[in-house]
Amino acid sequence: MPEALPVVAVLTAPGEDLPPGMDALEGEAELRHATDGASLRAVLPGTRVLCVTDFRTDALGEAWDAADSLEWIHATSAGVDAILTPTVRASNLPVTNARGVFDRPIAEFVLGHIIAFCKDFRGNLELQQRHEWRHRDTERVEGRRVLVVGAGAIGRQIARLCRAVGLEVDGMGRSARPGDEDFGAIHAQSELHQRLPGYDFVVVAAPLTPATEGLFDAAAFAAMAPEARFINIGRGPIVRTDDLVAALREGRIAGAALDVFEEEPLPSDHPLWDLPNTHLSAHMAGDVIGWRRSLSEQFIDNFRRWRRGDPLRNLVDKEQGFVPSS
Repeated sequence: MPEALPVVAVLTAPGEDLPPGMDALEGEAELRHATDGASLRAVLPGTRVLCVTDFRTDALGEAWDAADSLEWIHATSAGVDAILTPTVRASNLPVTNARGVFDRPIAEFVLGHIIAFCKDFRGNLELQQRHEWRHRDTERVEGRRVLVVGAGAIGRQIARLCRAVGLEVDGMGRSARPGDEDFGAIHAQSELHQRLPGYDFVVVAAPLTPATEGLFDAAAFAAMAPEARFINIGRGPIVRTDDLVAALREGRIAGAALDVFEEEPLPSDHPLWDLPNTHLSAHMAGDVIGWRRSLSEQFIDNFRRWRRGDPLRNLVDKEQGFVPSS
């Protein structure tokens, strides 16, 4: 008898279909689909590979005791905080992520906001809506200093793109390291408050880990230069939202561009919507046309490596919560 196909379960957000491109696995795997804890519990028995497309899910913890054959978990996101339950961390299961798919689009998103702040695009739109002609000066982009908190793959792509237009870019990681081809210098996260005053833009590109949760609080915003702008494309809980709102209202920082939030979707009555010089978007910094298919293609490539017995790409260090830089 022919060998049975390996079972692959795909966990999506409620109401979502299987991601485009997954049909390429026809004949190579038995695909099962789940959208919540109950349906995941039903499909996990016999499942050898779990692909998780919902980065906010708590279904894995709810259904874990039904996993009797699982050999590998893949996340179609850069952040894996929702997957790394205490049980998964303690297991010997490999976890991989979507490192590489979102890097360049997110870097473009960040650079776009830096330029928008310097050239006051929001001010232009507000004046246009009022049919008001008002000449004013704007800021140069070249020569501005940027601190990227998170010196991984996304942070490095941000640095490369920003340096290409004349920005001076440093990074911040777990430990200080000599400067390299991407960053002028890499500072230790323990030096955050003493380093913050020297930058015009502070960009959060770090994963959510116990070491980064709540990293940007009232003390961090107080340490920033009053003319600095804050950009978060990492994870919402890295920032204490109430402290950020207070800093913006009191003019302790000059503006913020936020793509991620402690609570998502952001409630319609949240004060962030109405704060001046604040750019908000719906967790979409890396989501360019065709991104879902690209994620499927990346997973399928790794699946075929797994079937051949080759090393998996994008292995997450489960203690640190991210893929270590090579």
